[in-house]
Amino acid sequence: MGVSGGEEGARNGPSLMPGGSLQAYNNIQDILSKVAAQVEDGPCVTYIGEGGSGNFVKMVHNGIEYGDMQLISEAYDVLKHVGGLNNSELADIFAEWNRGELESFLIEITADIFKVKDEEGGDGFLVDKILDKTGMKGTGKWTVQQAAELSIGMNLLRAKSNEKGWNLNLGELARIWKGGCIIRAVFLDRIKKAYQRNPNLASLIVDPEFAREMVQRQAAWRRVVGLAISAGISTPGMCASLAYFDTYRRARLPANLVQAQRDLFGAHTYERVDRPGAFHTEWTKLARKSGSGVGALN
Repeated sequence: MGVSGGEEGARNGPSLMPGGSLQAYNNIQDILSKVAAQVEDGPCVTYIGEGGSGNFVKMVHNGIEYGDMQLISEAYDVLKHVGGLNNSELADIFAEWNRGELESFLIEITADIFKVKDEEGGDGFLVDKILDKTGMKGTGKWTVQQAAELSIGMNLLRAKSNEKGWNLNLGELARIWKGGCIIRAVFLDRIKKAYQRNPNLASLIVDPEFAREMVQRQAAWRRVVGLAISAGISTPGMCASLAYFDTYRRARLPANLVQAQRDLFGAHTYERVDRPGAFHTEWTKLARKSGSGVGALN
């Protein structure tokens, strides 16, 4: 069973992700429902599926958690080094964000972190004295490995569910993450509703509500990434997210050239857009025959 919530969850109720035998879950469902965190639409527990589904869902939850923290840290870096904000101003900004659509546990604690003075090392704030090195217990790496094979985020859960026959309910997963766990956020309610509108949603990007907002906000997104790049600030999370969005929205990508290169040096063949089948071309021979391309360099 996957469990998320940290110390606070242990005291006040975590998010529980039990997998395995449905009969076993039914036997202890009442207990788990009372132990779990409580939100307006029920306890933060649901039967996940057969086998190791509960632990896998918890693993991906952690991967999402690390992604959230990375994006928050990049926003902090840009605000501090491009915007010139000090820790007190950063605390105010994150506190303001936590009063709006970004309200979440991670945004809330980030605001608190910027308020803490260093009581042991003299003047200044404690966050500035912390070595810029993060720890990990393995779930983040495992999520990345699975994502490389299947997909990312909620789509990774769907892909593994299809592979294993777990029949995961993605909307219900978003619901049980609304309380108790580290990634709890009001935003999850919108994700839950997106999957309620369309349980077979290919990606949150194509949900009408999410798609509309991403299109409306992409100019600001690109501006922030551009400012970071111009200032020499590394924002891998923001940049990768933007690249994923652009990859998803474009009708055609430059992989046609990559496949042509593979066919030239390894006879790996290629598919065409205008007819079915696998094709191979003697690229070098034709290029030399035409007096251009590869042949023109000799």
